[in-house]
Formats: sequence, C-alpha cells, structure tokens
Amino acid sequence: MMNHTPTPPSHWLDRRLPFLRPFCRHMARFPMPPVNLLWTIGACLIAAFGLMIVSGIFLALHYQPDMTQAFESIEAIERRVPSGWLVRSIHTGGVSMLFAALYLHIGRGLWYGSYKAPRELVWLSGLIVMLLFMVTAFAGYVLPWGQMSYWGATVITHAVDAVPAIGHPLLVYLLGEETLGNIALHRFFILHFTLGFIIATLIGLHIICLHGTGSSNPTLDSPQPDKTTRPFAPFYVVKDSLAVCIFLALLAGLIFFLPGLLSKIDNITPANPLKTPADITPEWYLAPWFAMLRAIPSRLGGLIIAASSLLVLFALPWLDISPRHNATYRPFIRIGMGLFFLAFLTLIVAGLQPATPLWAWISRGALLVWFLVFLVLLPFTAWQERKAAQSSQKDVQS
Repeated sequence: MMNHTPTPPSHWLDRRLPFLRPFCRHMARFPMPPVNLLWTIGACLIAAFGLMIVSGIFLALHYQPDMTQAFESIEAIERRVPSGWLVRSIHTGGVSMLFAALYLHIGRGLWYGSYKAPRELVWLSGLIVMLLFMVTAFAGYVLPWGQMSYWGATVITHAVDAVPAIGHPLLVYLLGEETLGNIALHRFFILHFTLGFIIATLIGLHIICLHGTGSSNPTLDSPQPDKTTRPFAPFYVVKDSLAVCIFLALLAGLIFFLPGLLSKIDNITPANPLKTPADITPEWYLAPWFAMLRAIPSRLGGLIIAASSLLVLFALPWLDISPRHNATYRPFIRIGMGLFFLAFLTLIVAGLQPATPLWAWISRGALLVWFLVFLVLLPFTAWQERKAAQSSQKDVQS
C-alpha cells in the first residue's frame, strides 16, 4: 500500500508559482541604507492609495453619472446608504492626505537628489504617477456635480480652448459637446475610475525601478558617510508600519474632528450653469497650478507656464549634473530648495484666494522663484560643483 503524505501548502504554491518565494525573499532581504523617517512616506502613500481604491469602488456602486442624478446620488450615499457618509469621508479625506504625503515624498526626493543617476527612471515614473493623481483628482472633483465642481471644471477645461488652431476642436472632442454636460460627466466618471488601476500598475513599475537601483543614501555627502545596510524586514517594516499607523490616525482626526475641511460650502448645492460663484477656487492640492493659470493675463501663457513648471521637474536629472546629492551639504542648493518650498506653499495659498491683483503679483513672484531655482541656480551650482570635483580628482591623481 502506497503511503500518501499531504503536500505542504508552501510546496504546492512553489510548484505553481515558482517566482513567489524568490520574490518574497528579495522583498524581505532588500538592503536599505541608513535612511531617515522621510523614507516612510512611500508606505503611507501606498496605504492611502489602497483606501482610495477600496472606498472608490464602493462609491462607484451607488453613483449615477448623469446631470440630473449625480448630485442626488451623492446625497443618497451620505444620508441613506449604510455607512455611506463614512466611506465618502474616507475617500474625500484620503485624497487630501494622499496629496500631502505625495508632495512631501516629491520634496524629499528634491532635497536629497533622488532624481540623479542611476535613479532617473525612479524619479520620472514617480512624476508620471503624480500627474495621473492630479488628473484623477480633478476628474473626481467634477463628479459630485455641485456648484464649485461645475464651475471649477468649466474654468480648467476651457483653458484648453486657448491653444491656437486646435484648442476649440480639442475641447469639443474631450467634452463631447460645446459645454459641460452628460457626455462630459460620464467621461469624467470613466476616467476617474479607470485611472486608479492604471496608477496601481505604474506604482508597481515605480517600485520595480527602485528595487533595480536601490534606495538612495542620505549620508553619502556627509563628512562621515554611513554605507552600512540592513534588510528591509524586519527593521524597516516596523518603521513603515508605525508611520502608516500615525498616518491613519491623522486621517481619522481629519474625518471625525475636522469634517468641514473636506468640502467647500458652494459644493453642497447642485450645479447651476446660470449662476457663477463669487470666487471659483479648486481643492488645495490643485491650487498651485490654478494660481499659475490666473497669474498670467493670457490664457495660453498661463497654460504654458503651468505645463513648464511640471516639465522642468522632469528635466532635473539632466539639469543637476553635480556629483553631490544631499542639499544639506550644498549651501546654495539648500537656500534654493528652501525658497522653492516657500514658493510652492505661497502658490497653494494664492490659488485658494480671490482673484485680486495683489495675489496675482504674489503668484508671479513665486513662479519666478520656481524657475530661477531650477533653471539658473541649480544648473550653475551643479556645474561649479562638478568642476571642483574634477579638479580635486586631478590633484589626487597627480
């Protein structure tokens, strides 16, 4: 009689998914340099994105992408669907927390020079994810079909109309008609829903690029660099888990104690195409680019400036050719990055204020700082630092 012993589940999986065990081993043993707490923001982003996907699927089950029903369907979710108010609060609060973590994550990369070779693909893939998050957030902002949603979308979409020759035909093609209506609302809903899964794919690509080159070491430019590494598990798993717990606690505080920050007063009334709000302002995470559009008198000029402010970030790996990374040990870059962060915060505030000449000039000043830091100060300082490094290397060789 043959003796059949049961196959352990792990062996059963290994035979059918032979790549699973090496993948898990790689993730656990991935060597991490001595990074600080700013490196835990990536884990917070993944947690926030997961909440957005789960809550978004729940909301999509009850949402009606129709001009006559969209606002009422949101009201029904808030008032009649069991725990619908909580799921929607998680979704609306989660997007604010997600963008706060995203901008901190990008800012950390700027400060520590994480865009430099050989991590260009990590930086570029991260910026593409940021752009898709912005498009997804804008599309989602339109869906409640409230007063601010409608007029904010009208202002932003009609910026495309300023493009010479192809602007108006392109706008009509995107909206499906001359103005915002049922076709556009349905398209925004499809775009908002499908982009979430595209972003998930690109986040996976971003992580693959990171694991291909390894994480940057913030201590390499210091007088006493630390080149020791530790496996990702359990050391950094514990740090990331603690950061995610704090992140979720902050999200809970926003939802339960500061619910008024999650929606604008003008957006709790249905959209009225015949009545323009006194002040049209976007959500805070899109406010910098809204301020840029308003800062330039020409609609086409504002569109070009807003697009250029993003394109310059994509060019950073080639604008900064210095062998040094960490702005902490680069005095001029340290000042420049500080001014850039201040300019970014200024644009957020300016985008949330009424359109007055004062705020327009403040936005222009912030824009000037933005481009001077990245197009003048950074390349010039990088060229000097590279030249000094080459000179010192020649002295050592001689």
